[in-house]
This record gives sequence, C-alpha cells and structure tokens, in this order.
Amino acid sequence: MLTTQDYADHAVRIAEIASDAARGYFRGRLGVEFKADESPVTQADKAIEDKVRAYLTQHFPGHGIFGEEHGFDGADRNDVWIIDPIDGTRSFLAGHPLFGFLLGYLQGGVPQAGVIGMPALGETFLGVRGAGATLNGAPIRVSDQTRLDRSILFVNEGDKIHRDYPHLFERLMQAGQTRRFAYDCYPHALLAAGHADAVIDYDLQPYDYLPVSAVVEAAGGVITDWDGQPLGLGSDGRVISAATPGLHGEMLALIKG
Repeated sequence: MLTTQDYADHAVRIAEIASDAARGYFRGRLGVEFKADESPVTQADKAIEDKVRAYLTQHFPGHGIFGEEHGFDGADRNDVWIIDPIDGTRSFLAGHPLFGFLLGYLQGGVPQAGVIGMPALGETFLGVRGAGATLNGAPIRVSDQTRLDRSILFVNEGDKIHRDYPHLFERLMQAGQTRRFAYDCYPHALLAAGHADAVIDYDLQPYDYLPVSAVVEAAGGVITDWDGQPLGLGSDGRVISAATPGLHGEMLALIKG
C-alpha cells in the first residue's frame, strides 16, 4: 500500500514534468482563447494538463482527477488529484515569471500533499500532511510573526477586492508593516518559506487554493476562508493564510471590520 510520502514523491515528479513543459512554451507564441468568464486559456494550459492527466491515469487509474481545463472525472472517488496547469495564465501571457503549477492529492476531500511549482524560477514547494514542507528538498517553515502591524502582508487580487469590498480594501491599505500587491500562488509559497507573514486572496477555485493549503499547513501556517472555516471543495474562494494563529486572528478581525 502506498503511503502519503509515496504520493508526494509522485507529485514532485509530476511537477518536474509540468515545469519542463511550461518552460517550453513560456515567452513563446501562444494560441489564446477566452472562457465564458473572460479568463484566458492557452495551448500550454491544455497541453500541461493533458500530460499530468496521462501520468495520473497510468499510475493511479482508480483515482479521481479534477483539473481546471478538463473538469472533474471520478468526483465520487475517495482519492482525488487536483490540478491547475498554469496558475496565473495572465502572468504567463505577459512573460511574467511568477506563474505557477499547482497539484494536490486529496483523501476524502482533505489535502494530504500539495505542490506549488514555479517553473520559471526553478522552485518546487512541497507540503505533506504531518511531515512538513520543503523547497527543492530543503525544509521550510513559516515565520513566527504574531502581529499584523509588524507583518509583511500580500494582497492578492487587489483590484477585485477593491471592486467588491471597498471598505475592506481601505482597511488593508492601512494594515501591515510592509504591503505588496500580487496575484496567483507565489505569495502563499513565500509565506510557507517564512518570507511573508500573511496573504489575503479572493475569487479562487478549489484547484487554486487546495494545493496551496497543503503547503501552507505543512509549513506550520494557518489557511482558511474569510470566516475562519477550513478550506474544502465547496469553499467560496475567499482565502487568508497567515504564519501564526495570532496573526490569522488579526486578519479575521480586519476582514470583519
């Protein structure tokens, strides 16, 4: 019987395959289409997910697969892999190197292992439930920051937060010792590695936040929805991650105003 670490080893190998494929497309000529929600999808998104699905189907034929580009196969299965082939397609299109590859392994809807791959940076963050987190094989851990006024705070999807929650956005502009605007998965990876202290994120899908949650939690951090509830397949896509429970509590209080 395979252990969680065995699945994690497969996840790292898949990330290597996906990263190699992404680098082959990055800053090249890409055919771009737009989905119903106006989000872009490229040849690279589809090709990478196809490669990952082929690997998973070969090695884990009894598992479900939920990918951004091709949907959910085997939603009734206990073991599920969740894929975002390019997290940050708009960054990818712009030649910006902070796009990622996300992969998670779930049992009963609970992330057991997750990967945040950064193909253009050559970085692979791995989180294994109960076994810690690593960056390219070296152990990482969140910071010990407990105070929001001394924290490095990332505001992801700030334009959307400003549009839908203008009063919260105003409060965020007064929060933290250092604030950075960003998109996509990398701020959560930086938090897991101890470089950032808190991240607020918005309008995410399960394949965006569940792989990330495995890494953040394995590194000792806290990640929930904006109500402080655990993340799952049915969460609403509003996410906060923090290095410590105390800082997480301050973030929740900030959100509630």
